[in-house]
Amino acid sequence: MDAIEQYVAEHGSRHERELAEWVAVPSVSATGEGMAAAADHARELLVRSGLAPRVVETGGWPLVTGHAEGPAGSPHVVIYGHYDVQPAGPLEEWHSPPFEATIRDGRMYGRGTGDNKGQHLAQLLAVRALRDCHGELPCSVTVLLDGEEEIGSPNLTATLTGLRDELDADVAVWSDGPVNAAFEPTVSLGVRGVVSFEITVRGARSPLHSGNWGNVAPNPAWELVWLLSTMKGPDGRILIDGYDTGTVPLTAAERAALEALPVDAEQLLAGVGLDRLDHADGSVNERLAMPTLSINSLTCLDNNEHRTVIPAVAVARCDMRLACGQRTSTVVEAVRAHVARHLPQAEVQFKALMEPSRTLPDAPYAEAVLKAVGDNALFEPAMGGSLPIAGLTEGLGLPCYGIPLANVDERNHAPNENFELRRFHDGIVTAARVLLGIGRAG
Repeated sequence: MDAIEQYVAEHGSRHERELAEWVAVPSVSATGEGMAAAADHARELLVRSGLAPRVVETGGWPLVTGHAEGPAGSPHVVIYGHYDVQPAGPLEEWHSPPFEATIRDGRMYGRGTGDNKGQHLAQLLAVRALRDCHGELPCSVTVLLDGEEEIGSPNLTATLTGLRDELDADVAVWSDGPVNAAFEPTVSLGVRGVVSFEITVRGARSPLHSGNWGNVAPNPAWELVWLLSTMKGPDGRILIDGYDTGTVPLTAAERAALEALPVDAEQLLAGVGLDRLDHADGSVNERLAMPTLSINSLTCLDNNEHRTVIPAVAVARCDMRLACGQRTSTVVEAVRAHVARHLPQAEVQFKALMEPSRTLPDAPYAEAVLKAVGDNALFEPAMGGSLPIAGLTEGLGLPCYGIPLANVDERNHAPNENFELRRFHDGIVTAARVLLGIGRAG
């Protein structure tokens, strides 16, 4: 590892330049902006890292893969990342252009720096460092760069099933999301699933004068608010019948891992300008492993200014995070039935869907990965966010370990997304250490 650390230090400027070049390639899967060029750039990054590349058509945006053989009999590791990014969002809230990487105060700013270009580039640079320093890799490696993660990876599981023979691997790793807010380093053993949806309630053909039509014309905004109030109570309980069907309780080992994670709730809240917790039950870490229902936005599409009208269209965008054992299909039907029962005229459109994923603390390579990440590293039973890891754990039967590298305040999905450069460089070293640890354990 001394040679790896020295290599990373000596090539730091080049690595930062490669990240800046990657950020400068827009890759917004939701709109298609830059996606073709991004797939080409992803392929080139794999080539630079000594991996044999392949662009796999999926029916949507392509999956870009790369493979390199390790010593005979060594483990085969799959590394997952995604090259698509969120839309930039309000440009006026960015302090620098979202697709022009800018370094300020030790951080690189730009869309995709932390989510996920910087983190999967750290993995690729670790592969490159191992090859350059030692002449070979400690294990066989296949990299998967998904082009559809930010839209729910609708084609990934089927694509991976088609690649089952060449993905006859032993273990999978990924780097995404921020480090644990209260304790680092950690290894995530799973992710929550997600079901995102949009509820639309329509009234008259156009907005109506609230004086001339008040108490006469139905108000879609009120109807939508009343509907939402039937879905979650003020005590934090989700009120949708059947949404939690199949939920699996934590094992004793998972609960022990959860309880070992320290957290300072007051400090955590203060960091984002809050002085109170949500009304759900349990500790902060328990809440992050439980199902959720969130309202992402509420809007009347035809009244962006304060006009005294009864709006014609009201829309709520929501998501539910799923705990282990829940299924997206069950949650979709539960939401659909609930809306139909309480407000039949409402329209529901489902968006991104991802299944939850689970790897147990005693699964193969778990201790090797944990030790490689750090002597004082702890397991996190599930990351609060969502990734399409079920395609690897359930679809391919692989134990899967998450190694978040980004700072807590990376602002992924928000304006001014950023990645602390010291974490980027340290992440390359950590990723190399993990591959060496897996190679030795095999």
